[in-house]
Amino acid sequence: MTASDTLLIERPFPDIVVLRLNRRQVRNALNLDLRIRLADEIARFGADDAIRCLIVTGSDAAFAAGADIGEMAEAGAVEVMARNVQKYWRAIADCPKPLIAAVEGYALGGGLELALCADIIVAGDTARLGLPEIKVGILPGGGGTQKLARLIGSKRAMLLLLTGRMFGAAEALNMGVISDVAPAGQALARALEIAREIATMPPISALQIKEIVTAGLNAPLETALMLERKAFQLQFATADQKEGMRAFMEKRKPAFEGK
Repeated sequence: MTASDTLLIERPFPDIVVLRLNRRQVRNALNLDLRIRLADEIARFGADDAIRCLIVTGSDAAFAAGADIGEMAEAGAVEVMARNVQKYWRAIADCPKPLIAAVEGYALGGGLELALCADIIVAGDTARLGLPEIKVGILPGGGGTQKLARLIGSKRAMLLLLTGRMFGAAEALNMGVISDVAPAGQALARALEIAREIATMPPISALQIKEIVTAGLNAPLETALMLERKAFQLQFATADQKEGMRAFMEKRKPAFEGK
């Protein structure tokens, strides 16, 4: 384990990295330093061929309770525009490797927007999520309005956005905001189980699945199907495709190498 002031990096398995937000005294409020470090580390591990899956998590009390209000309370519009903190969330969302958010406690405002950058979200059953920015005179600015509306539809999203109300893990699962619910305190353990399962899969296929799902969501259906078709065809140029199908026919476990 290596540590910085705001971020812990853990390597529980050689091909899995856990990035733990580490501002416990302020419920992991997202200041600029933490955003930069997190984006930089995700970019670094995303480019590492040895890494198959990444996990972002916080503490048992809070994944991240929102942006650091103290950094922005007196800022002007030009200063906020120049700071452009949204670019760090884009860097995280652009990670080519599968990314899992393991959420315990509060995931509010920028904390929920961070989780929504992940491909899979696992939440403890006592987690509380929401986008309460309207209560402090602003609105979600890190993708929250658009991502939430696309996930759950505009009517449900408008109710949550205009009231700023929180919702629990069970409701989040029912709405499609998160992927899985674990017992309280077990979100990271469940995320690690999923990450280990993903790590056994062919890496090229995993990268392609993430790429075409992400791109396809913002494209017309026919275009998305074309992207899927081309990606499918290209799999047959990989050694992992040959290994996977031979192992299936020989009734043995495949050994994928990302080639």
